[in-house]
Amino acid sequence: MFSLFRFVLLLALSANTLRAVDPYDQSGVPLEVDAPDQKLTKIVLLAGGPSSKPMAHEYFAGCALLAGWLKEQPGVWPVMARDWPKNEQVLEGAKCIFYFGDGGGKQPFIEPVRWAKLSKMLDAGVGLVLMHQGMDFPKGPDGDKVQDWLGGVFRSDIGCRGHWDMDLKPVGTHPTLRGVKPFAAPADGWLYNLHFAKDKGFAPLIVGQVPEKSRTSADAKQYPGRDEVIGWAHQRPGGGRGFGFTGADLHKSWSYESQRKFVINGILWSAGLEVPADGAKTKFAEEDLNKNLDKKAAPAPKVVTKPTPKKAGEAK
Repeated sequence: MFSLFRFVLLLALSANTLRAVDPYDQSGVPLEVDAPDQKLTKIVLLAGGPSSKPMAHEYFAGCALLAGWLKEQPGVWPVMARDWPKNEQVLEGAKCIFYFGDGGGKQPFIEPVRWAKLSKMLDAGVGLVLMHQGMDFPKGPDGDKVQDWLGGVFRSDIGCRGHWDMDLKPVGTHPTLRGVKPFAAPADGWLYNLHFAKDKGFAPLIVGQVPEKSRTSADAKQYPGRDEVIGWAHQRPGGGRGFGFTGADLHKSWSYESQRKFVINGILWSAGLEVPADGAKTKFAEEDLNKNLDKKAAPAPKVVTKPTPKKAGEAK
């Protein structure tokens, strides 16, 4: 009897272990769980759908990491949703909306009814945080509104993008930079030379040098050697806050302590909270990067075409 019980127990433990190490099992991430206490500062995280190649644009896994770190901050309650909440009630009382997903008109909140809801919230002073591609908006009223809320928006008329190594350095003494040190981010993806707000509430936070060959727009070519703004904050003249960071293309970038601290600081600040003196604490283990990933098609193998051998007597 004991041996049988022990065998069943070991079998169950083995099954649990297998489930725990499945990098594509997202079932353990709580979605749309509202705050149990209205006194908690609610921050809604919108995770975009599968995109790009494995370990890049890992929007769901990235949001899951951020939700875990935010839950460790005193008085904060993160609510995570895929694309847009099925139950919009969880948006009520939110102090900040965070979106990490594709841009270029693919943002899930562009749909008119959702856009009206989001606009009402942000115009009332709710904070906005956009990451990486999420701030890419075509020219038009939507992009103009986002520029006003966030402080910056990417458009292809002057904006540049690509992948390269960057050494990033903080500038100024903004609260979002508390505890943030210069850091290297190899081969990540970036957007720069955005349309930025011109009011005094705009503050560049993280800058770095870009390869001159990446200056693909006529506007960007006017500023060779200039440090380019990669992260910023915006205190809106009419109330409310915005925060943007164009990095985090590669999922491994969450292993950089200063990036984690910078982004969590930015979310807290955008929600109207005081950033800790040494910046937000973000516990991290390397294995965390292999959890909650999206299933993506493997890249197609490169086909190498060999030249056809010449027959005897044929001209070379």
